[in-house]
Amino acid sequence: MSAGADEALWYLMRGTGVVSLLLLTAVMALGIATHGRVPLGALPRFATRLLHRNLSLMALAFIAVHVVSAVVDPYVSIRLTDAVLPFTAGSEPLMAGLGALAFDLCLAVIATSIWRRHVGPRTWRAVHLGAYAMWPLAFIHAAGIGSDASAPWAQALGVLTVAVIGGSIAWRLVPPERPREGAAGP
Repeated sequence: MSAGADEALWYLMRGTGVVSLLLLTAVMALGIATHGRVPLGALPRFATRLLHRNLSLMALAFIAVHVVSAVVDPYVSIRLTDAVLPFTAGSEPLMAGLGALAFDLCLAVIATSIWRRHVGPRTWRAVHLGAYAMWPLAFIHAAGIGSDASAPWAQALGVLTVAVIGGSIAWRLVPPERPREGAAGP
């Protein structure tokens, strides 16, 4: 490959990694905030379910491009098996392994969601709980292996993603306001 193509591949890998983390953050925040069919503001439940599903599939697409571009990039020493089998990479095995674990969890959640009727609700729920581990693994992977991790914009994005997840947890934990007994309603 030419130097320009190598550089473009490098930017593709970095960019899709950042977008993947942002999409996973949105998916996770939406999943936490609407768990148990809690409505999200005025949005109907079907809209939040569709948004959650479509963001998940979009995240998977960006993760796939991120993985493929990392495997193809001549300056990154990662094989396709390293992207799927955790902690087998020759370079930075811990951080690459955390990314592989997050990728594997993502694949399992998506697969059981697609075949939900065939795997049953109990299996689906058990695998779906793995999503709660996926986001922190992906976050640590990005912070630990990302070439831009020390850049101010990347650190700001990191703080933003943590704040979004924290905000969704707070949204989930704060009980909705209910009218007091005997109080006149609107």
